[in-house]
Amino acid sequence: MSVLVDRDKETGVAIVTLNRPERLNAVDLDTADQLSSLWRELRFDDTVRAVVLTGAGERAFCTGIDRSAEVPQPSSPYSTDDPLIAIGPKANDLWKPVIAAVRGMACGGAFYLLGEAEFVIAAEDATFFDPHTTYGMVSAYESMYLALRMPHGEAARLALMGTAERMSARRAYEIGFVSEVAPPGGELVAATRCAEAIASFPTEAVQGTVRSLWAAKETTLAAAHARAPGFVALGNLPAARQAELFSARRSGEFRVR
Repeated sequence: MSVLVDRDKETGVAIVTLNRPERLNAVDLDTADQLSSLWRELRFDDTVRAVVLTGAGERAFCTGIDRSAEVPQPSSPYSTDDPLIAIGPKANDLWKPVIAAVRGMACGGAFYLLGEAEFVIAAEDATFFDPHTTYGMVSAYESMYLALRMPHGEAARLALMGTAERMSARRAYEIGFVSEVAPPGGELVAATRCAEAIASFPTEAVQGTVRSLWAAKETTLAAAHARAPGFVALGNLPAARQAELFSARRSGEFRVR
């Protein structure tokens, strides 16, 4: 299984782990289906009152869509199917609190998940970036999530700088995108500690608060997402040219701020 879940009935906390460390926890179509199914399953599991979301291994939380995945697309330029649009908890109507524990890289499609988490705890070695522009792709959905979680200038810089720059966990904390920075390996402990505290509170009050917080921004996000397919269709380079850029780009050419 590329998504693992460990449920602790005593504490009411489930730890969900993206389990593809050999692929830097990139999301293929099967993983996307597993995530969507799991969030919907957790809606009905009353023993789970809070969730921690993390990635296996030390190198990455998630690096977005697996580039080896073949995503069928309709021929119409007015329609674009996004394989990651339903991988997050809110997209699947889960209103139990989700805390993300990030170590290593979190980039691209990882923001679908981080954008729908209540808050993020990161290891000191975590980095955040969005490679879309480097490879001739529009950062649409990802940027929309970012714009709701950090100051506009920071979201714009992260999205536009592509692979040339990565945001450090410390900088992410300074701008409020990350709520706590922990020693490497301690991010999961810190996130679980928070989840256990939240899970000990009355469920209805907790879920009502989650729903209230999301209500403050979901209308804006829904309106933005409705326009995203057009931006992608107009701005993306042909797939063959994207592949050329991806192959030509050498790794390691970035600065961390």
